[in-house]
Amino acid sequence: MSAQWDVGAIRSRRGAWRSRWHHAHRRMKHSLKWRLVGLFLLLALATTVTFLAGVKEIVTGAWQSYGRPLTTDYLDLLAQQIGTPPDVQKARTLTERLPLAVHIDGPQVQWDSHPEESKRHWRRPVFQGGPGTDMQRFHVRELPDGHRITFMLADPIEVMGPHIMVWSTLATLLLLTVLALAVVRHMLKPLDDIREGAVRYGRGEFAHRIPLRRHDELGDLAQQVNTMAGEIQGMLDAKRALLLAISHELRSPLTRARLNAELIDESEARAALLHDLAEMRDLVLDLLESERLATGHAALHPEPTDLNALVREATADRPVQTALDAALPALSLDRTRVKLLLRNLLDNALQHGSDAAEVSTAREDAQVRLSVRDHGPGVPEELIAQLSQPFFRADTARRRSTGGVGLGLYLCRLVAQAHGGTLVIRNAQPGLEVVVTLPS
Repeated sequence: MSAQWDVGAIRSRRGAWRSRWHHAHRRMKHSLKWRLVGLFLLLALATTVTFLAGVKEIVTGAWQSYGRPLTTDYLDLLAQQIGTPPDVQKARTLTERLPLAVHIDGPQVQWDSHPEESKRHWRRPVFQGGPGTDMQRFHVRELPDGHRITFMLADPIEVMGPHIMVWSTLATLLLLTVLALAVVRHMLKPLDDIREGAVRYGRGEFAHRIPLRRHDELGDLAQQVNTMAGEIQGMLDAKRALLLAISHELRSPLTRARLNAELIDESEARAALLHDLAEMRDLVLDLLESERLATGHAALHPEPTDLNALVREATADRPVQTALDAALPALSLDRTRVKLLLRNLLDNALQHGSDAAEVSTAREDAQVRLSVRDHGPGVPEELIAQLSQPFFRADTARRRSTGGVGLGLYLCRLVAQAHGGTLVIRNAQPGLEVVVTLPS
């Protein structure tokens, strides 16, 4: 069992790391900033490789044309200075004064200026002459008395200090990368503002405009989005004003029509007329309420409220099963609007579900969860997202016998959002469940 658990844990970790890698890879591919930084790095790498290759060709050509002949002639003079037979003191003086090493091998003199270097270089066959000899660093001079002097020129990298060059080059590249990232982030900062502004406008929040940080194409784009948002806000305000005006104007004639209908003798026509007038009145009231709630929290009149008490009041004389959490705290709620929410949810559950519904409350962390569920046939998954939209009904025939005009769940969503909460609709299999989450 332990071995199986270890294998399972390893696979789980691998899967988690693979998932994180794929997520980071997708984010980097989606991010324009990281793609620009990657392009900069590739450009810097290509430029460095091209530059180094060009410098190498230039140095090689210069060495072949100028450096090698001068070095060969100079080393001949150094061999003459050492003398025949070789003078070790003169050779030591040369190694102290010049960046080179000397190895003398012969019948009378055996001397090495750098014994450690001898172990690594002098005794390698590749440096003993013939094909493959590095003629740029190693030069051999044969003396008439049978001695052989090998000169090894110091590596320019070693003279300059390899560690300093490597770390300074790496630090420079990292500094350039950080500067490139900072420049790219500064250049693309308006994109973050535009994205956040578009999200706010999509939620209907037009109070704050996108800040104009730049005077370039991105600044022009931000200004155009702000202009578009202003025009949309103007159209929405005009629509709301027209809807409110029409709703207000309809209330008086509807009231007079209902009073006149009450004077008609009892008949089926009179009952049908009163029913239609009542539906029109309810529609006008729902429209007015939806426009008030569209302003959010400003339309509420909150006060400390016991949510369980409101549920008991709303479910009285209804075939509803309740499961209420007795430990719920008092919530800051608009009692009238929450009663509207409960009434609409219960009406929807009893009309479109079964003969009974279930209502429950529970505390979850810093939130309170209110759930209303029925046991009816449910709704196709592709239609669930539209159920809380105004005037939408899953019944395309829009028969009055199956419900109202489609404002009930829309009003419930507005009430939840105005309180800083959410409304989620999902199939409960069987039935439909509406979950309202409110801050505690």
